[in-house]
Amino acid sequence: MSVPNVQTYHYKRHEPEKTTLYKLIQANWLTFQSQVEQDLGYPLPDFVIKEFEEYLRCGILAHGFLRAQCTSCHHEMLVAFSCKKRGFCPSCGARRMAETAANLVDHVLPHKNIRQWVLTFPVPIRLCLAVRPKVMARALEIAHLVIGQYYRKKSGLGAKNAKSGAVTLIQRFGGSLNLNIHFHQLFVDGCYELNDKNEPVDFWVASPPTVKEIEGVLTKIINKLTKYLERQKIIVRDDNDGDFQIPIPDEDTLSKLQAGSVTYRFATGKSKGKKAIVLKSVTDNDHTATKGLVAKSSGFSLHAGVATKAHERDRLEKVCRYIARPAVSEERLSTNDRGDVIYKFKKPWDDGTTAMKLTPMELMERLVALVPRPRVHLTRYHGVLGPHYKHRKQIIPKPPELKVTSQETEIIDPKIKEQKKKNIPWARLLARVFGIDVETCSKCGGRMKIIAAIEDPKVIRKILEHMGLDTKPPPLKPARGPPKVQHHFEDDFNQQHFDMNFDNFNQSAD
Repeated sequence: MSVPNVQTYHYKRHEPEKTTLYKLIQANWLTFQSQVEQDLGYPLPDFVIKEFEEYLRCGILAHGFLRAQCTSCHHEMLVAFSCKKRGFCPSCGARRMAETAANLVDHVLPHKNIRQWVLTFPVPIRLCLAVRPKVMARALEIAHLVIGQYYRKKSGLGAKNAKSGAVTLIQRFGGSLNLNIHFHQLFVDGCYELNDKNEPVDFWVASPPTVKEIEGVLTKIINKLTKYLERQKIIVRDDNDGDFQIPIPDEDTLSKLQAGSVTYRFATGKSKGKKAIVLKSVTDNDHTATKGLVAKSSGFSLHAGVATKAHERDRLEKVCRYIARPAVSEERLSTNDRGDVIYKFKKPWDDGTTAMKLTPMELMERLVALVPRPRVHLTRYHGVLGPHYKHRKQIIPKPPELKVTSQETEIIDPKIKEQKKKNIPWARLLARVFGIDVETCSKCGGRMKIIAAIEDPKVIRKILEHMGLDTKPPPLKPARGPPKVQHHFEDDFNQQHFDMNFDNFNQSAD
């Protein structure tokens, strides 16, 4: 039986300066900063400004690069430095997606059945999770405890002699580039039995959950989380219903922008208080599963329909890549003849909506809301997969042996050498995920070797001039004043102005 040939692609520089996203940010970043300060009274936080500034440097050769050379024909290739940020950069997001998925499959998730539990929240709680990291950590802890109790109950074991294991990836975005914090929890689909020394001695495989069981799990999560929010005085009960009290200081511009993004509205500019224009109609919900192993209640949703068998490691890696994907898809982003931004959805919404239309400034506001706060981890490990479980090595898979090639051992910077010992090289990830061969010369088929890291501006300019490439980074467009002409769609699309009260964010959970 013949083995089909797998097509291999050679590496080509991303050239972010030619993408629609880069051009939009380059043209509107300074103007948006001025608009935020004018409309909200305070500037953006420093870490948000740094996120955008680093993105504008990401992949630009004029800011530095690695120099690779073929050992046979001496053909050279330049690899630009990346920003390595966590917000919206599609290039770094794709790299993080590949690294996260490979690490989870090779080094963390055991060779057992794995089930994904997806927990989403009503709109007011999404905002609370975004602006208060401690509340988000507690909500995640509650979800893990309740699902862990479900697995122990199915195995017939108690809390003292059983332990579950999970990895949570906190996803911050929805399908319309809105801020929508929800949890993707990859649970080992069963429960480990422990001995008196807390060591795992057996594994009890769980049968697939029923819809009724999922509804019971969701009800417990809602009750525990609601009681916690009441103790924190975030939910205030009255005779009619519960009101959410989320005061936001005037100087906290990021939380105000996040509040707008969570509610699918804008907080600055001419569209303040309005929703984005969509191709068909506006909906308050993203495209979510409504059939199968899913439960919904009071704006919450819990889905457990995606599972992989112990031998389906390739499928498991695809699931991991999906939930670790970047927030923005450049392939679905475009502009029309009038300069409006069109963002196509991967799947149509339940009402048939397939895309939305934004002004460039509205896009900027959506991107700012997606920037995570510093020192907030978006990947968490629980139970037997937690870093503090002393018998963790008995659970996780043994790391595969990596053969280090000659060019990987001849890297100049010792810090990069140390990093290579811990992480999978980017060249291997490109070949593993995308079928792109970085280590082979595109001219003669020889082996490429990294020979230098170029950071000196004078040397950068000299090399780029020699290769006929741009020696200066794309310039930022200066800030401009607000448009004097009314936007073209405002006469055709009448939306009622919504005055957002950031000091007292009250909204029902439904």
